[in-house]
Amino acid sequence: METTIKTDVIIVGAGPTGLTLAVQLMRYGIDFVIFDKKEGVTDLSKALVVHARTLEIYDQVGLAQKAVEGGSLVQKGALMHSGKISARLDFSDFGGQLSPFPFFLVFEQSKNERLLYEHLGHNGKDVQWQTEIKAIAQDASGVKAVLIAANGKTQTIEARYLVGCDGASSPTRHLLDLSFEGSTYPRLFYVADVEMEFEADEGTFYAPLGHDSFVLIVPMQGEKHWRLIGNLPEYNDQVSPEVTFDEVENKVKQLVQWPMEITNVRWFSTYKVHTRRAEKFSEGRCFLAGDAAHIHTPAGGQGMNTGIQDVYNLAWKIGFVLKGYAGDSLLETYNEERLANAKRLLQTTDQFFEVAAGDQWYLRFFRDNILPSLASFVTQFGAAKEFIFPMVSQIGLNYRDSSLNWHQGEQKFDVKAGDRMPYFLVDGANVYDKLRDPKFHLLVFSDGEHGYEGLKQELKNEYSDFIDFNVIPLYPRVVEIFGTNQPFKVLLRPDNYIGFISTDLDLDDLKAYINGFIRKSR
Repeated sequence: METTIKTDVIIVGAGPTGLTLAVQLMRYGIDFVIFDKKEGVTDLSKALVVHARTLEIYDQVGLAQKAVEGGSLVQKGALMHSGKISARLDFSDFGGQLSPFPFFLVFEQSKNERLLYEHLGHNGKDVQWQTEIKAIAQDASGVKAVLIAANGKTQTIEARYLVGCDGASSPTRHLLDLSFEGSTYPRLFYVADVEMEFEADEGTFYAPLGHDSFVLIVPMQGEKHWRLIGNLPEYNDQVSPEVTFDEVENKVKQLVQWPMEITNVRWFSTYKVHTRRAEKFSEGRCFLAGDAAHIHTPAGGQGMNTGIQDVYNLAWKIGFVLKGYAGDSLLETYNEERLANAKRLLQTTDQFFEVAAGDQWYLRFFRDNILPSLASFVTQFGAAKEFIFPMVSQIGLNYRDSSLNWHQGEQKFDVKAGDRMPYFLVDGANVYDKLRDPKFHLLVFSDGEHGYEGLKQELKNEYSDFIDFNVIPLYPRVVEIFGTNQPFKVLLRPDNYIGFISTDLDLDDLKAYINGFIRKSR
């Protein structure tokens, strides 16, 4: 007998993206059903790196420290040519004072899924495993999804919204009839998790570069545990090549030219690299996130992190609409903001990947003769670090072109509407500690002459259900970061991006912002 369940949000897919969405929806008190055709969380490492912005998101729900303790920091790197180290790279404290997590963390996908899934369990939620989506129907009031379990039983889920987090081959995207355009690189790549005898410096990755091939050797948590990523140019012209790990091992040893012995292969796969995105990330009451919406080259380890940030953007908007704080039009900004980000990301990762793996003569010349000196210089030069870290770690991502921004009066500030709230310490404590509640945050940056009690009381009377209030001293860090020594205020969205900056220390502009940007069409 078919059953019908009613909920607020249907989440299709329980990888890192879907599980993060579930965790975020819990913060807003939103009910959901989450399911996946897998038997459980993956036991394959898959995606490798967790970046600073993702750790900042995890930190809001108390998971960042667990991730750091369960992963390993990549502190150093070494480029290699013909068995010799051609450049040493230093990534220790690479993010400086830009984030509470100023490093690159190796914390593979299986561990992310386990961390998020256990958090759901501790909060009384679970995933329907071995369950697939078969049909979607929607109208102006909601969505219906027909699911089928491994035992053949079907059920219908009725909800206000549905989010497809079901990977690159997304059944949700197909059911919504959304295109997934892009291209496939002709070159063949491999990835493997191995146990290996290899004399190496602790916390150091190695990148041996050859004439037409490379391998990236990354340390993972656990004794003698390594990730190998590289290419196999001899198979580029073959449609479905059958590659054994022995061939990969020979290729790695040819490139490294150091003593090494692979004693166990935990996981091995070959693949072609795709770069694609959906034409749009929403269709009516249905949304796409993560690999279902966009896939790109592995350059910079952006994939898993980007999916997590997709749903971080979406969750607060769904939460505010369902709670009645915002109009339906707020949800249109998900496609606006995240599609624009995906376009930029695909272009950037394509460019980086071509430099790393391209087989044109000038790219080979660059890798052999210019890259070692340039990379070594960049990782030692402070200004270069402050440029590269925000880009790779995704803390530099902004929504300055979003329709949710009010740019009036921000000209005198170095930070703009649409930027992530900068990180700094307040009386020795992380400023983000004040921003944990799933609300908008009104921050007044004060010279100490006023307590703003009247402003606080007025805000409490009108908006306490979804806006909180903090007074923060201008000195020493705020003046330096924002570029002004005059008192001002900032309204932060629940995802800690700036809605507006103002020197007017009353609530008139806040009321105009809420009514014009958030509550419209309610």
